[in-house]
Amino acid sequence: MSKQGTVRVVNGRYKFSGEFHHATPNTPITNDDEGGKLVGVTNPRDMTYVHTYGGEAVFFEGLGKGILYGTRCDNPKCEFTGTQYIPFRIHCPDCLGRNTVVDFTKTCRTTATVHTFMVCERSGAFNVLDKPIKFINIEFEGVGTILMSYLSLGEPTIGMKVVPIFRTTDPTFTITDLSWVPEGADEGDLPDGFTFG
Repeated sequence: MSKQGTVRVVNGRYKFSGEFHHATPNTPITNDDEGGKLVGVTNPRDMTYVHTYGGEAVFFEGLGKGILYGTRCDNPKCEFTGTQYIPFRIHCPDCLGRNTVVDFTKTCRTTATVHTFMVCERSGAFNVLDKPIKFINIEFEGVGTILMSYLSLGEPTIGMKVVPIFRTTDPTFTITDLSWVPEGADEGDLPDGFTFG
């Protein structure tokens, strides 16, 4: 029996253990219109991709704890010092200085509005969200950028007040641990595993 692959950092290096790649036997592809003639084979492979978050790790870890981190440029030499960013940006795009990590959870709970939206009835491979997906672009008071996410309850409208919800039970440490609901939503209506933080 194989052990699922895990990765840890030890002495500044990635240490892999267990199995990450699993080959599956090929299966024939036949053309039923021509009496079952062989036309090819499937070649399934299960691969694990290791994604490193680097300086953004604090953002993804925070989501599982009900915290929405953004950043702010505090470089006094920057022409745009004080600019705040959600989504998280490690460096200021104007001066390239390292940004300061800021907890924007309260700002998001009190000032988030839908800037625009789109509803996606079909999605690509590996989608984990229920369809239709209600993608929303969210703007925040005092923040220079707009965040793209998804609405878990209700129907989106431009200008709608929304509040963040977080997958605090069994977080995936991905952006899908963050979603939004209309202001005033009841905690009992939230998707399984999600809370207000």
